Amino acid sequence: MIFSKNWLKEWVDSEMETPELIAALTMAGLEVDGQEQVARDFTGIVVGEVLSVEQHPDADKLSLCQVSDGAATHQVVCGAPNVRAGLKVPFATLGAEIITSPDEKPFKIKAAKLRGVESHGMLCSAEELGLEESSEGLLELAADAPVGQDIRDFLALDDVSIEVDLTPNRGDCLGLRGIAREVGVLARKDVTEPQIKPVPPTIDEEFPVNITADEACPRYLGRVIRNINPAAETPFWMQEKLRRCGLRSIDPVVDITNFVLIELGQPMHAFDYSKLAGRIVVRMAKAKEKLTLLDGKDVELSDDVLVIADDEKAVAMAGIMGGLQTSVTEETRDVFLECAFFSPLAIAGKARAFGMHTDASHRYERGVDFELQQTAMERATELLLSVVGGEPGPITEAIGKLPEKPRVTLRYAAVERLLGISLSPDEIKDILQRLGLIIEEENDAQLVVAVPSFRFDISIEADLIEELARIYGYNNIPSNVGLGASPLRSQPEARLPLQRLKQALVTMGYQEIVTYSFIEPKLATLVCGAEQGMVRLQNPISEDMSVMRTSILPGLLSTAVYNRNRQQERLRLFEAGMVFIPGEAKTTQEVTVAGLISGERLPANWSNNKELYDFFDAKGDVEQLLSLGGKSGQFTFAAADRLPFHPGRCAEILDSSGQSIGFVGALHPQIQRELGLPGNVYLFELRLQALEKAILPSAKGLSQYPSVSRDLAIVVDESVPAGEILSVMRAQAGENLTNLRLFDVYQGDAVAKNKKSLALGLTWQHPSRTLSDQEVNAIISSCVNALHEQFNANLRD
Repeated sequence: MIFSKNWLKEWVDSEMETPELIAALTMAGLEVDGQEQVARDFTGIVVGEVLSVEQHPDADKLSLCQVSDGAATHQVVCGAPNVRAGLKVPFATLGAEIITSPDEKPFKIKAAKLRGVESHGMLCSAEELGLEESSEGLLELAADAPVGQDIRDFLALDDVSIEVDLTPNRGDCLGLRGIAREVGVLARKDVTEPQIKPVPPTIDEEFPVNITADEACPRYLGRVIRNINPAAETPFWMQEKLRRCGLRSIDPVVDITNFVLIELGQPMHAFDYSKLAGRIVVRMAKAKEKLTLLDGKDVELSDDVLVIADDEKAVAMAGIMGGLQTSVTEETRDVFLECAFFSPLAIAGKARAFGMHTDASHRYERGVDFELQQTAMERATELLLSVVGGEPGPITEAIGKLPEKPRVTLRYAAVERLLGISLSPDEIKDILQRLGLIIEEENDAQLVVAVPSFRFDISIEADLIEELARIYGYNNIPSNVGLGASPLRSQPEARLPLQRLKQALVTMGYQEIVTYSFIEPKLATLVCGAEQGMVRLQNPISEDMSVMRTSILPGLLSTAVYNRNRQQERLRLFEAGMVFIPGEAKTTQEVTVAGLISGERLPANWSNNKELYDFFDAKGDVEQLLSLGGKSGQFTFAAADRLPFHPGRCAEILDSSGQSIGFVGALHPQIQRELGLPGNVYLFELRLQALEKAILPSAKGLSQYPSVSRDLAIVVDESVPAGEILSVMRAQAGENLTNLRLFDVYQGDAVAKNKKSLALGLTWQHPSRTLSDQEVNAIISSCVNALHEQFNANLRD
């Protein structure tokens, strides 16, 4: 929102200098992004009157003018095409200086000869005063401009354009009226609004309005104005006010709707009345309905877009942009003025979905005062009649489901508790009333306020307390150390905190990354597959961030690509975050922990070899995570086939109940090629819910008796997973087994083809006696028999 300080002064005289005003607005939450002088720095330019114009004797495109500055007449040579006798223009007298840039010396006006004719001064265009970037002729002033007056005073050029960067909740300040209201509260000054009187109709003609989407459009006003003058021009004062607020002049009708937009914060639109058929219908668009917009863009609408239509066609995207077919042109004689309130939810994201962002959509998305439309319509009508004339009809109004004004209770004790300062009830009421809130009930402990229609951001007690803090002044709130009970939250021993898991990964050499939950659809399909489905955002930041992630792996892979492109070849990355799984009834949110390793196992060093990471490095890291909390041995790894993993080098991790808790494996070669990732890439992703579970520690006495160890070497088919062998061994080895490990895998000449030898180490220890060799041998025989029955395993010779 850009506004002119002088225009603001017409509403409320804060008596603040520009830096003070900027500081006050910023500290009140209306952050000022910048300021700019509305004109160049210059001296010696006055209102001049062209008394006569003659052709230059030696130049076809130059004129010889006699110009009065109110004190004397000067001969000036001018090349502007619009110079003529009787014209009043800015006149730079001899000695005038114009500063075109802060870094350049002033341009000084001197007497000169142009094609042999002396010229004593210069007639100026808007460009030379810094009012426009380019001009084709002289700046024409009003006929009653006082000759000789300093042009800076006449045009009130000692002014500043101030740009505020408003947060989305302060849509009420997207108009000069809202800014003036805030400044009036901050400066404790009265706001003087322009007198807007109802314009009585002079004709009886109305255009019917019907609302079918009554929740999306709670209020719609229309007014017919006939017999306007299309040749009229926007007055200079209005053009200048619009320019200082960042808008260029287009034509009187459009300029007036823009003027109301800036002044009151109410978007409006004008249709060519002769191009409308039957009536106005506010409805949802039909699927694939087409509309050509004012900027010439053809759009295909979906059924969730609100449109303004007549009996034959859609004529505008409601709250966004009008249609070209019904736009006001130079031939327009009759107009239909529209002024409406559209629900923010009905407009939010719709403009962006079509690659647009308009002043109207910016305001409707944030919320427009739903009681402002009548005032805005009367204001626009008054201005139109004064500029282009015409005959107004009565205002036609259609009402849908209007919002209810909330009532909020504020407890005095809550103010002191949350702000740390003591405000008297009188101070609290004064601030709230100056903000436009209406106090409906009050007692010694609290008050109840009715929120005005222009404040969409106030709905709970905390919102009122925030308003008190803003107006009281954040700088006036003392910076005291808070005193109060700070109980420590208990941490259940049967649950591992996420921070513990992160610390473990960091200890293993991983670096934590944080990526967006919004990802590119193409990347999501590549990594996760289309069959998993995607949660698409209705209002995405961009197309590259338009779906919610169903896995953290796409973010890890894109980060790996980014780092590889910058010569970072050895990577150990992890992230813990939310993923979003679409379902038939609702989307499920779950936290997962994922990691990626790539490159060499050890950092580059003269003493380190250049071995690359492999599957077992990733599997070992996963096993370390799973062992936290005393859960070693409760998980198994089973061969799996799942994107984005290599189908022959992927394992699914199952808990003791057989439920999947995650996957680990190598990246699929095709995905690796498409991403341009060279070398080895291994990934894992685990559900946090499973990782968080821990076993409560319990103490038991140490056995005083010696342990017994045996080693077995068995030969099985190479397709038999070692994990299944270990599971059978645990089941058969008895309750006194204290350790079971696989310490060697062999395939070679000493074993048959398509076979492998697994070397297992077993340790037993009885708590109350020494196990005999006969007992251990019996257990060994039981284990060997079970392995032979299930896997056709034999002891290696």
